[in-house]
Amino acid sequence: MRPKKHKTTGSNDLFRARLDQIINLKHELVLLAGKIDWDWIDGEIAPLYSENGRPGIETRFMIGLLLLKHIYGLSDEGVCERWVHDPYFQFFTGEEFFRHAFPHERSDLSHWRKRLGDKLELLLAESLRVAHEAGALRSQDLKRVTVDTTVQPKAITFPTDAKLLHAAIQGLNRLARRHAVRLRQSYSRVAKAAAMMAGRYAHAKQFRRHQRQLRILRSRLGRIIRDVRRKIEGQPALEEAFALPLGRASQIRSQQQRQRGWKLYSFHAPEVECIGKGKASAPYEFGVKASIVTNNRRAPGGLFVLHASSLPENPYDGHTLRNVIDRTETLTGCPIERAYVDKGYRGHDAQNPRRIFISGQKRGVFGVIKRELRRRSAIEPIIGHMKTEGHLGRCYLKGRAGDAANVILSAVGHNFRRILAWLRELLCLFLVRLCRVLAGPAPLNSPS
Repeated sequence: MRPKKHKTTGSNDLFRARLDQIINLKHELVLLAGKIDWDWIDGEIAPLYSENGRPGIETRFMIGLLLLKHIYGLSDEGVCERWVHDPYFQFFTGEEFFRHAFPHERSDLSHWRKRLGDKLELLLAESLRVAHEAGALRSQDLKRVTVDTTVQPKAITFPTDAKLLHAAIQGLNRLARRHAVRLRQSYSRVAKAAAMMAGRYAHAKQFRRHQRQLRILRSRLGRIIRDVRRKIEGQPALEEAFALPLGRASQIRSQQQRQRGWKLYSFHAPEVECIGKGKASAPYEFGVKASIVTNNRRAPGGLFVLHASSLPENPYDGHTLRNVIDRTETLTGCPIERAYVDKGYRGHDAQNPRRIFISGQKRGVFGVIKRELRRRSAIEPIIGHMKTEGHLGRCYLKGRAGDAANVILSAVGHNFRRILAWLRELLCLFLVRLCRVLAGPAPLNSPS
């Protein structure tokens, strides 16, 4: 059932302290909480609920908790723990009195991310609306944008053959124990020793011995695959439960290091892709490609993320530009006059190719366009901030839906960090002007 609307009593309690009496009401989180349209978010999320069942958790509490997590770069457990002893966090999520225990479960954050799904873009639109209302972002800043792609790494180790084979053996053993399938032999100890020695031999450049350990791992994995198939034959429920893990294990066993075509880079996260970005420090990154759009001209509050999305299956950058520009215009409600991109977008499919300018381009680049094209590289530190201060640097969420949610929420967290910085700056300017007014005019003979 739809959550009940958040209401405040406005009355005092003999045994509990009101939050608005113990916190600074000019704190940036308090000001931000007053600028977000919680009722609009609640109305947009309402269709996701059925008419039956018990009422869900209040929208402001869970949405506020998600925003705090990505603003401050905390984990699910970390934001729940900090909520208990931070009165500003409690006020931001709609609490009226200070609470000494977390009222819900940490897993509710995961359930809400799954429930919201595509609706997470509403939070990105709301962050841009709040920035515009606070004066940190102007309408003219939305007409000229910079588009770029980056890699959102997944929470996996570097995928070597030995690690993948060992992970497949461990995964099939875990699944067999869970479904009470008794195997002839688990090969756990043999596989662990072989994987360890394979790494040591590869480091010592003893490649014949390294290949010998890989053959041991492949042969043991093949025995487990055949043994599982024999034991579950004729049992539809078990065959359905083992279908995907057996397919992944067979793929890992058969694939070679330098083969062409699709490869599996993680047993527990099959959506991971190998993306080469040409970096000297990391020639290949394992995760999903993400598209980021920012304003080209610096707004009063800085550079904001106007659109963010994941790009599964590693498409060519130029083939994504048309869709990215269309979705950015839909999200901001402002047509894009010019877009500035890097050389990876050559051969793009934008609707108006004359309004797309590529770095290094000479034809038609002069005056204001030339200056704005030089600002294209300003998007790089924004991506860096999203990775270091937010969660774009490593995605711990499951599946492609988790990748898409993490990209959008990282963009939302960056925008609200810029808004908080803008509110702090406005507060400092107000205090400086107030001090000058209280001090009065300076004497005529005082030094300037």
